[in-house]
Amino acid sequence: MSTPKRWQVVAAVATLTIAGTPAVVASAGPTAEAEAEAFIRPKGTWAGSWAAAVTRGNSTGLTNTGFNNQSVRMVVHTSLGGDRLRIRLSNIFGEQAVKVGKATVALPNTATPDDVSDIDPASVRELTFNGASSANMARGGELLSDPVNLPIADQQDLVVTLYFPTATGPTTFHGQSQQTNFIGATDLTTAPDGAGFTIRPNCCWFYLSGVDVERRHNPGSVVVFSDSLGDGNGSTVNANRRWPDLLADRLIDARPDVRTPGVLNASLAGSRLNHEGPEPGAGGFPGYNQLGPNALARLNEDVFAQTGARTVITHIGINDIWMTGDSAEAIIASLRQINQQVQQRGLTSLVSTLTPYEGHGNPGVWTPEKEETRQAVNAWLRNNAAEFDGLIDFDLALRDPERPSRLKPEFDSGDHIHPNDAGNQAMADAVPLRMLGL
Repeated sequence: MSTPKRWQVVAAVATLTIAGTPAVVASAGPTAEAEAEAFIRPKGTWAGSWAAAVTRGNSTGLTNTGFNNQSVRMVVHTSLGGDRLRIRLSNIFGEQAVKVGKATVALPNTATPDDVSDIDPASVRELTFNGASSANMARGGELLSDPVNLPIADQQDLVVTLYFPTATGPTTFHGQSQQTNFIGATDLTTAPDGAGFTIRPNCCWFYLSGVDVERRHNPGSVVVFSDSLGDGNGSTVNANRRWPDLLADRLIDARPDVRTPGVLNASLAGSRLNHEGPEPGAGGFPGYNQLGPNALARLNEDVFAQTGARTVITHIGINDIWMTGDSAEAIIASLRQINQQVQQRGLTSLVSTLTPYEGHGNPGVWTPEKEETRQAVNAWLRNNAAEFDGLIDFDLALRDPERPSRLKPEFDSGDHIHPNDAGNQAMADAVPLRMLGL
């Protein structure tokens, strides 16, 4: 099994108070003849390899002001490899059209492991859009690149650079990347190193929402529909130790061939079933746009629109308990509705129990009454698992047997709600592969 490249952390970890960081990129590419061949020659079928749920920019900060004559370089870790790839950009939450002046995709330069911004010059490919090197993303729209000839392996790190020549206004972005990304002035899309990228936050993919690869066979994708536990909060930054990444590892180990399903992480830190991101929560939590809309409002964009979606793992609800004190009945009703909509579209619907969090946050965040709600939700899920296509018991995998309202100490990242790397591995190991068709 290939292991993810370990990146050096070069900036302070972003918190929810960070509104975002701009992104801009461009790069040299293959010949016009090669691009034409890539665009017109069908070679296989498209499979989703990487994805991110996106939200609107926050009310203040960089994600609100956006970019102007700036480049953003972003690192992503794909699940599946393929002979060609294409990139999906999203301006779905933008307030105006956004011009992408230039865009590139490249492989990281593994000869310079101390700087995650460095790219292999020989691998740089210019991304085009209907054959043009620049394009406008309509307000509320998406932009799909032309196919590009850049073979990648399973679990491959990719570097996408976007250049925004004019003011973008508030961004569409993903706020908790657990990955260092880079922002700099002017067009840096083909810059081989990070010298010009002066802002280096451990957060935020801007406008970037998906990577598809072309393969001989597409067995479908597993979409993880979760909150900060799926987003990797508590895992090591730049190490790709989110449990969906580790689940992709298991799938590749179990079936290292063209039948391996991709894993698309549509998790969103702070996501709630029944509430909007800006709504405040217990313990003085203020709420932010980047926590996104309620989960049912996320389904069409974050789940059903994914390339080759076949199976959905839903693990949301703990934030409704600690932030807003929702009842077990309200949480169960929304989980049942998500299940009905997923199954109605012919997708396999898996649901998970809610994990413990005693000790997290300020007074009032955890209470015995809220623990009773969590236990009631989990009891209902276990007793009514047949309503879904499968149940994954993350609670059983992470809870302390001596005190079930808490995480196992060896799995606790320190904030008593988010698992560390070992806890993320335990979650990935708790997913029965037979439920994913293996």
